[in-house]
Amino acid sequence: MNAVSANKLELIQIADAVAREKSIDKSLVIEAMEDALARAARTRYGHETLVKAEINPKTGETKLWRLLEVVEEVENDQTQMALSEALHRNPEAEVGAFMSEPLPPIDFGRQAAMGAKQVITQKVREAERDRQYEDFKDRLGEIINGIIKRVEYGHVIVDLGKAEAIIRRDQQLPRENYRNGDRVRAYIMDVRRETRGPQIFLSRSHPQFMAKLFEQEVPEVYDGVIEIKAVARDPGSRAKIGVFSNDPGIDPVGACVGMRGSRVQAVVNELGGEKIDIVPWNDNDATFVVNALAPAEVTKVVLDEDLKRIEVVVPDEQLSLAIGRRGQNVRLASQLSGYEIDIMTEEEESAKRQEEFRVRSELFMAGLDVDDMMAGLLVSEGFSKIEEIAFVEVEELMDIDGLDEETAEELQARARDFIEEENKKLDEKRREMGVSDDILEMDGLDLKMIVTLGENDVKSVEDLAGCATDDLTGWTERVDGERKHYDGMLEKYKITAEDAEDLIMRARLQAGWVTQEDLDAMKAAEEAAEDEEAATDVSD
Repeated sequence: MNAVSANKLELIQIADAVAREKSIDKSLVIEAMEDALARAARTRYGHETLVKAEINPKTGETKLWRLLEVVEEVENDQTQMALSEALHRNPEAEVGAFMSEPLPPIDFGRQAAMGAKQVITQKVREAERDRQYEDFKDRLGEIINGIIKRVEYGHVIVDLGKAEAIIRRDQQLPRENYRNGDRVRAYIMDVRRETRGPQIFLSRSHPQFMAKLFEQEVPEVYDGVIEIKAVARDPGSRAKIGVFSNDPGIDPVGACVGMRGSRVQAVVNELGGEKIDIVPWNDNDATFVVNALAPAEVTKVVLDEDLKRIEVVVPDEQLSLAIGRRGQNVRLASQLSGYEIDIMTEEEESAKRQEEFRVRSELFMAGLDVDDMMAGLLVSEGFSKIEEIAFVEVEELMDIDGLDEETAEELQARARDFIEEENKKLDEKRREMGVSDDILEMDGLDLKMIVTLGENDVKSVEDLAGCATDDLTGWTERVDGERKHYDGMLEKYKITAEDAEDLIMRARLQAGWVTQEDLDAMKAAEEAAEDEEAATDVSD
C-alpha cells in the first residue's frame, strides 16, 4: 500500500516538474496523463470501448470508467446501454445520454506505457506551443533580446528563453556576421500559429526596428513628446526618419541626436554603422520633401497631390547630391514622404517648361486656328487643353487682356467645333478597332481614353473588369537593384489609383462579376480595417 501511495505521489510530482519546466498549467499535464491512461485502458478493454480516466490532482489517485450511450435498442453491448436499464439506474436518463460504469485499475504493460508516454509528450508539446503563441502574439512591434542558437541556410535561429525565433536572410543587415552564442536584438515582426508550432519572425532591417531603438534611447520619444512620423531605410547603409515635437520648446532633431550625438550614435552602433538622417516633419508635403532631400538645396517644387508625385528643381551643382549615390538619397526621401520624386536641374526645368509652352501653343494654333501670339497668350493664362477653353465661363476668357466678348465667344465656338470633330474621328477609330458600345456607358471615360484602352486590347466592359489598378495607372518596381517604371494604359491622363480602382469595380458590377451587395460589403470591410488601423496607431 505504501508503494502504491508512493507511485501516486510520484505521478503528481512528475506533473509538477513538467509544468514548471515547460511553463504550462499543471492541469494541462494532468489532462494529458488522463488521456494517456484512457488510451492504455482501451488497449486492455477494447479499442471501441469509450473510456474516461480521472487523476486526483492532490493525491494522484486514478479512476477509470466505461461510458455507455443510452439507446432504445442495444446493437453493441460494449458501447451501448438499453434505455430500460439506464432508467433503472437513473430515473432521469434519456436516449443520447451516457452512463458510466467503473472499471478496475490496470497495470501498464511496456507497450501501453510507451503509448501513454507518446500521448503525454504530444499533449504537453501542444500545450507548450499554445503557451508560446499566447506569450508572443500580443508582442508584435516590440524589440526583444535573444541568443543566437544556430545558423541554418543563412537564416538565424534565436533562443528567446521559452521559445525560438528566426531572423530570415532578407531581414538581416548586410555584412553582419552572426555567431553561435552571440546576443542579438531584433524587432518582432510577425507571430504565426502553424502546425509545427508558433513561428516567431524577427527583423533587424524593418524600418520600425530603428523607430523602436530611438524610443529606447530618447526619453522624449518614449514619453510621446516627440513622434517618429515616418522611417525609410536602406538597411546597413543609410536611413531617414521624420520627427515631430508636440512641445514647441523642444527641438525634435536635437533631442534625437543627443549631446555630442550620443543618442543617435547608440542607434547607429546597434545597426552596424548605418548612417541616419533625422528630418524635421512638416504637415506641408512640399516642405517635408524639401527637408527629406537634405543636404541638397531645393529651389522649386511642383506638387501633384492626386498622383502623389512631386517635381523638385535643384541648382545644377546640387543634382548629384540630391540624387545621392545610386539614387539612394532621392529613393529614401520618396519612401519617407510617400511621393514619387522627379529631380531636375534649373536648366532642365526651364527647357521642360519651354517645350510644354511650345506644344500647347501649337495645339491651340492648330485646333483653334489662331496665330502664335493668341496661342501664347492662352498658354500664359494657364490653359493647357482645348476642352478647358470650350467649357470655361466666357467671362474668364474676357478677363484676358486684349480679348473682348466677341473674340471670347468665337474662341469657345471654335473649341467646341474642334472637340466635336475630334470625337467623330475618335468614335470612328473606336469602331474600326472593334471596341464595343457598352464601354461608352462607363462614367469617367472619355473617347480618348476609350481609344487608348482599345489600342491596348481592352475593348469591352468585361476586358476592363479583368484589369488591375496598376494596369491603368502604371507601377514602379526594383529590377536588378534599380527602380524601373512601367507605364499604365491611362497614366498619361493622370488617372489616380483610387479612380482606377473605382472604374474597374464599376466595370465588374456592369459585367455581372459582382453585385452591389458585394461592393457594399467590401467597402464596409475596408472602412472597418482603416478604423482598426487608426485605433492601433493611437494605442501605439
